[in-house]
Amino acid sequence: MLLSLFGFLNLSLIDMLDILLVALIIFVVFRWIRHSSALNIFLAVILIYVMVVIVDALGMKLMSALLGTFVDVGVIALIVIFQPEIRHFLYRFGSEAKISTKSRQILDRILGARSGAKMGSAAVDEVAEACRAMSDSKTGALMVFPHSDNLDYIIETGDRIDATISRRLIMNIFFKNSPLHDGAMVLRGERIVAARCTLPITERSDIPAHFGMRHKAAVGISEQSDADVIVVSEETGNVSFVRNGKLTHISNMNELKLLLDAAFSGGEQTDKKE
Repeated sequence: MLLSLFGFLNLSLIDMLDILLVALIIFVVFRWIRHSSALNIFLAVILIYVMVVIVDALGMKLMSALLGTFVDVGVIALIVIFQPEIRHFLYRFGSEAKISTKSRQILDRILGARSGAKMGSAAVDEVAEACRAMSDSKTGALMVFPHSDNLDYIIETGDRIDATISRRLIMNIFFKNSPLHDGAMVLRGERIVAARCTLPITERSDIPAHFGMRHKAAVGISEQSDADVIVVSEETGNVSFVRNGKLTHISNMNELKLLLDAAFSGGEQTDKKE
C-alpha cells in the first residue's frame, strides 16, 4: 500500500523505514562527534550529499558528474580524516554489544590475546600512596591501567621497564628531573610495564581550560580504550581518575583505592564529571 503525500510523492512502508534508519544513523554519528572538531567536516559532507541529490533531481549532468567524482574520491579522504572517530565508534559499538566474560575469554584463547591482569590490594596501596606523595609535592603524573584492550601500540612509544609496582619507583620515575618523567606510565597487573609513553590527545572542546595536556591525554586514551587513568596535576596537586572520557576528582586516597579495587574486581562505580 502506498502512502500519498501532497498528492505527488508516493512512499511505501519500506521507504519510510529506510528514511528513519538513515536519520537514526545521522543522529548517532552527530551525537558521538558533537564535541570534536570533526563536526564541521561532518556537516560539510551532509551538505555536499544534499547538493548531489538536488543536482541529480534537476538533471544537471555536468554538476552531477563533478560532485559524483568529488564524493568518490572524498570517501577515502574521509576515512583518513575521521580515523580517530571511526576507531572510537567501533570501540563503543563493540563495548555496547555486551559480550559476556566467558565468551570474551574464549575469543582471547582462540586469537591468542592477553586478558586483563588483576591488580592486588598491595599494588593498589602502593599506587595510592605514591599519588598521595606526588599530590603533596605537586609532582605531575600520568598512569594508565589497561584492562582487556591491548595497548602495545602505546607501550611501544615509551621505554619498557617491567618492574614490580612500588611507590618509590613511581615517584622516582615522575620526579621532574628524571629522564622518564615526561609521558605516561603503563601499569598492568602487578607490574610497571613502561614509562615515557605517548598518549592520544582528545579533540573534545568541552574540557575546562584549567586542565592541561596530561588531562587531555588521559581523556583521549580512555575514549579509545577500556583503560582507566590516574592524573596528578603539576600545578595544583589535584588527583583525578579518568574512565570512559569522564574525570572524577579524588578528594582522598581511600576514594582512589575504592575506584581501583572496583576497576580490577569488575565492580561498578558512579563517575562524576568534573
